[in-house]
Amino acid sequence: MPAIGTLFDLTGKTAIITGSTKGIGKAIAEQFAEHGARVVISSRKPGPCEEVAAAINAKHKPGTAIAIPANISSRDDLTRLVNETNASFGKIDILVCNAASNPYYGPMSGITDEAFAKILSNNIISNNTLATLVAPQMAERKDGAIIIISSIGGLRASTVIGAYCVSKAADVQLARNLAAELGPSGIRVNCISPGLVKTDFAKALWDDPTTKEQREEETPLRRIGVPDDIAGAAVMLASRAGAWLTGQNIVVDGGVTAV
Repeated sequence: MPAIGTLFDLTGKTAIITGSTKGIGKAIAEQFAEHGARVVISSRKPGPCEEVAAAINAKHKPGTAIAIPANISSRDDLTRLVNETNASFGKIDILVCNAASNPYYGPMSGITDEAFAKILSNNIISNNTLATLVAPQMAERKDGAIIIISSIGGLRASTVIGAYCVSKAADVQLARNLAAELGPSGIRVNCISPGLVKTDFAKALWDDPTTKEQREEETPLRRIGVPDDIAGAAVMLASRAGAWLTGQNIVVDGGVTAV
């Protein structure tokens, strides 16, 4: 456990992390627990949620993690996620909006209105809903951290995941707006925009050895990311280390967008 009082200590904090059964979300939950936080593991399916929570509890102590399945497309599910977290842990100090969807791969001219609406709803509206649900109690305490996982796709164009990129650009602006609205209440709101990270969600972009080699060659640090690269930034934003950071978009991409 970290020493009490260190900049990155999360002891006594409770965090909800959506989409936390694998990839970036799971890594964030694991690192939050390493730094002393109690974590809520949430995704659509109960089984994977319970497995990740059990593994974290086995490594730390019982009750460090709990599983609360929720579908981000359902406001009722998101409300239940917040209510059950409050019932179990008594408060919510940190919210990480990591869950997202991208049901379409191709040009914008080919996407259906239904698919586009789903991307916007899951990747933007659900984040605002969750932030709105947790903000009142954070405001009462004059303390809270909300982190939205965006993407460098929100900073550049794409001919194959354009709708997803639109949603991620909107997430950056959502964080700015919420930071301005909630800052006077002591709530910090920031985005993290990962580059290509080795996750199942991004598998189509790194699974082919030739494509992966090309992406690494285009990256100044000469490798694609791993989930812990993003988790480190999340710990910083959630802890006292990020106490004067709000309304920002932290790009974690190995230098891709710098060149």
